[in-house]
Parts: sequence; structure tokens; C-alpha cells
Amino acid sequence: MPHPNDPKLRSFIDVDPASDFPIQNLPYGVFSAKDGLAPRIGVAIGDHVLDLWQLAQDCRIDVVEPAVFAASSLNPFMALGPKVWSRTRARISELLRHDHPELRDNERLRQRALVPTADVKLYLPITVAGYTDFYSSKEHATNVGVMFRGKDNALQPNWLHMPIGYNGRASTVVVSGTKVRRPRGQLKPPSVEVPSFGPCKRLDFELEMGVVVGQPSAMGEMLNEQQAEEMIFGFVILNDWSARDIQQWEYVPLGPFQAKAFATSISPWVVTREALEPFRLQGPTQEPAPLPYLRQTQPNNYDLTLDVALRTAGMNEAARICRTNFKYMYWSSVQQLVHHASSGCAMNVGDLLGSGTISGPEKDQRGSLLEISWNGTEPLELAGGIKRSFLEDGDSLVMRGWCQGDGYRVGFGEVEGTILAAA
Repeated sequence: MPHPNDPKLRSFIDVDPASDFPIQNLPYGVFSAKDGLAPRIGVAIGDHVLDLWQLAQDCRIDVVEPAVFAASSLNPFMALGPKVWSRTRARISELLRHDHPELRDNERLRQRALVPTADVKLYLPITVAGYTDFYSSKEHATNVGVMFRGKDNALQPNWLHMPIGYNGRASTVVVSGTKVRRPRGQLKPPSVEVPSFGPCKRLDFELEMGVVVGQPSAMGEMLNEQQAEEMIFGFVILNDWSARDIQQWEYVPLGPFQAKAFATSISPWVVTREALEPFRLQGPTQEPAPLPYLRQTQPNNYDLTLDVALRTAGMNEAARICRTNFKYMYWSSVQQLVHHASSGCAMNVGDLLGSGTISGPEKDQRGSLLEISWNGTEPLELAGGIKRSFLEDGDSLVMRGWCQGDGYRVGFGEVEGTILAAA
């Protein structure tokens, strides 16, 4: 049987070469259709969703417990482990191949199991057990450090020795399309002596990737590189919305809190680690060399293009404001997971790890408005004379990401959010 990542594979479903969802991808999500059935597990293929519950009911997919595909989150399926993930993806690939008649020639099953994407509603794909956000782009950390501490003290002394992170809020992780209410909080500009309480005035986005943890680790135990890799089920695009003015006042001495707790948006499709395998590459050279528990023996970064587009209330079309790449990350997702468990912290099925803002070396590769506008001193200029230093009510932000193969792309769809006025 051909490997599911074989670039020569074709589906019996017509898939545009520019589609995010060719047969080489097969990302998982949770959807409902117009059939009145409850939300359940599906796989994206071209402009359709393949209903895995329908296939399991027809005994076309062999898993330990077919009911996992009737669940409203991926957690029960992820809990079955990497061997089941791989076997299931291979079977789905086989059923969708252009030269395999089993589903292709079964019109009755096809009509039940293949749903046009235009007719479905997509949901948060996982039950988020815990959410941790990292700070792992050297370019982003350097830009922010230069802004607030000067060029000679841009990186804190610990930054080159471990992935820096903080525990966020799982309760406010939302799926693409969920509107985001402008947060309120304590504000204290440098020009005033006492804080006030009110709507955030410096609302920002952070372009990130999210790691979906599909296997648990025991409390008190460390992970090695291979164990951490095998625990990763897949990836989503992640927008960690940020209230910069609230953060500036509150973060001393314990770091982000309310400024990052109000919303984190993720894409509805989880692209599996296995689908990204052809796009792995070596990350930046780490100097000084990390401590032994963080050292890597294989490439753990990915050649993954990322776009951010902004549409204001006065614009007809969104305008691209950033294009960067996941390959620039200094600390890899595997290193983040290894470090997270290194103290003995237990990891759970459904944990979500944010990569941290992804910026590249060039000005147009900056993954936040804080950097793009250089803390408001260089406003972003858009069509029609519109300018932005930070996000305003009615602004809509769209993030997209993909890995480009030979004649196909493995993509994530999009994560979109529109800003509503403060309550």
C-alpha cells in the first residue's frame, strides 16, 4: 500500500492543487451537518468532509472503539495512541484513493459519508485540558527586548538556555470564527501615577502554531526527545490575542495574566504530525548548546509558511500584513514539551502548547502588531489611508498556514476572529 504522504497519490475526489486539504493531508476536526446528527469526527478532503462515524458504522475503519468517532472532540481518539493514529490515517487514505473502488464505487455510502464543506459547521476540535504559551522565536523576543530594554539587553539571561513559557487559560480557547470581545483591565500608562480600569487600548494578535498533545505523561517523570515527539498528535494555527497595555502594567513580577486570558483562537482542523513529516528541517543553530535534556538528535522544525491578513470595517478585502515561516523558531515544539515535563509536570491528552509569536528576520515577517508598528511609533499603512498601530473594534484578522509540496500543499485552513467593542 502506498504511504499516505506519497506525493503521487490522488483522490477520487477532485482537489484543487491550491487546496489545503489534498489526500496527503487528511486533517481531523469536529463537525455537524444538516442531517440533525450531533457533532462528530471528520477529515477534510478537498471541499468535502469525510464522516468517520459513518465509515465506522459501515465497518470500513477498524479501531478499538468505533464510538470514538461519534465524540464531540478528538480526545477519545487521540487517547488510543500513535499506532492507531497512523493505522487510521493509512486506512482513510486507502479509501479515498482514485484507484481504490471500495468507497469510490459505493454511491450509497459516499452520499452518507462525504459532506460538502459548505454544508457543515465546525467546532473546537479538542477538549483543551490545559493551555501553555511559550516565547520561542528569537527574532520576536529580540524585537520586544529592544523596544523595552534596549539593544544591549534585548534577551533576558535565561532565554538562550530554556523555552520560556507561562500557563494560560484553557477555558477561553475558542475555534476560528468566534468573535472576540475587547477586554477590560487595569491600565497605567507611564504618564499617570495611579491605574484606572477600562477597555484595552492596545489590542494585538500573536501569530503562533499550537501543538496538540495526544498522549499523557506521568507526574514526576521526565520525557526524552523521542517520547515527546510520539506524544504530539498534530498542530493547529493559533492566535493568542494580547492586551498589550494591560500586560505592561500587570506582568511584573509573575508574567502574563489577564492580558492573555480573555481569548485564544485556533483553527478547526488539526493537521497530524505524520502529515507534516515531509516538511521537517533543522532549526536555527542553538548557541550556547542547551543542557543535555534539551539537546536534539534530529530535525524538529517545519518549513511551514504563515500569513496574516487584516480587514478593517472600512475595507472590502483583507490585506496581508505578515508572511513568515515556522522554521524560524529557536526552540522546537519537541523541546517545549520536553521542558514542560522536566520538573515532573504531568501532561494530559488534549493539552495545547502555543509556540509563541512566530517572527522572522525581515520587517514583513513580524508576527504581531507590537512589532509591525514598533510599539505604535510606526503605524501600519493600509489601503485608503487607513492606519493601524493596534486593533480597533470591527477589525477582522485571518491567519493561514501551509507546507508546499510538489504539486500539492498541506494546509491548515484558517483561523479568523473579529473584534467586538468592550461590554
